[in-house]
Amino acid sequence: MSSSPRYDGSLTIAMQVKDRKTATEWYGSRLGFELLYDVADIGWCEVATKVAGGTVSLGFSEVEQPKVGGPTPVFGVVDLDETRGRLEKDGVRFDGPTQTIPDMVKLATFYDPDGNALMLSQSLTKGT
Repeated sequence: MSSSPRYDGSLTIAMQVKDRKTATEWYGSRLGFELLYDVADIGWCEVATKVAGGTVSLGFSEVEQPKVGGPTPVFGVVDLDETRGRLEKDGVRFDGPTQTIPDMVKLATFYDPDGNALMLSQSLTKGT
């Protein structure tokens, strides 16, 4: 049996976008991500935001026709209703109403300008 990889503690979620500068601005103004670096020669940049215990990085691969799908990044928030209201006010498109699983979690799926699905979650378990 092989051993597990020796992870370095980083995680970058790669996403395809039509324009990395537009994506960087959108993720910055809506979700608080900051540009880490931009490599125009290869059409790649990374943005990051702080989360408890670390950082989440998104890498934007600039392509002519982005293919959306795959994993959905889920961002835990303290107040989903407040966060959703602010994002909707900024014109962010959501996929239907917020789903609530009593005593467990609230969930709301939304989309970036390229159609990549993202999700907000709020824990409803006691003590969190």
